[in-house]
Amino acid sequence: MASHDGDRVVALSLQLSRAHQELRRQVGRIRAGIGQRRPGDDALRTHCLAFCAALTAHHQGEDEGMFAQLVRERPQLAGTVAKLVEDHEMIAAILARVRELADRAAESAEPPGEGLEAVGRELDGLTAIMESHFAYEERTISEALDGATPEGSWPDRVFRFG
Repeated sequence: MASHDGDRVVALSLQLSRAHQELRRQVGRIRAGIGQRRPGDDALRTHCLAFCAALTAHHQGEDEGMFAQLVRERPQLAGTVAKLVEDHEMIAAILARVRELADRAAESAEPPGEGLEAVGRELDGLTAIMESHFAYEERTISEALDGATPEGSWPDRVFRFG
C-alpha cells in the first residue's frame, strides 16, 4: 500500500470516529435539553428531527457507500457488515419512535411531563444502542480499513454533518 493510501485509511478511520463523536454530542445535547422545554416550544421537535436526519444520512452513507465498498474489497467482511446494517435498521425504528414522541410532546397542550419523559427514555435507550453499535463498528471497520486499499467511492455524507 502506498503511503498516500495509508494516510487515506488513517483519515477514514479518524473521520468515522469523529462522525460518531458528533452524533454522541448531538443526542446528549437533545437529552440535556428535555427538562428545559416550555409549552409551545418547538425546539425539541426541531432538534430531534435534525438529529434523526443526521443519523439516518450517516447510516445510509455507510450502507450504500463505505460498507458496500469494503465488502467489494474484502468479501470476508460480509457477515460483519450485515450485522451493522441490521443495527442500522433497528436504530431507524427507534428514531421513528423518537420522532413520533417528540411530535406528540410538541403538539400537546398539556404541560411538559410524561410526554417528555417518554422521549427521554427512548433517547436513553437509543444512546445505549448507539454506543454499543459505534464501539463495535469503530473496532471492526477501523481494523478492516487498516487492511483495505480505499480506491473506491467513499461518500462524504458518511463523515460530515451540517
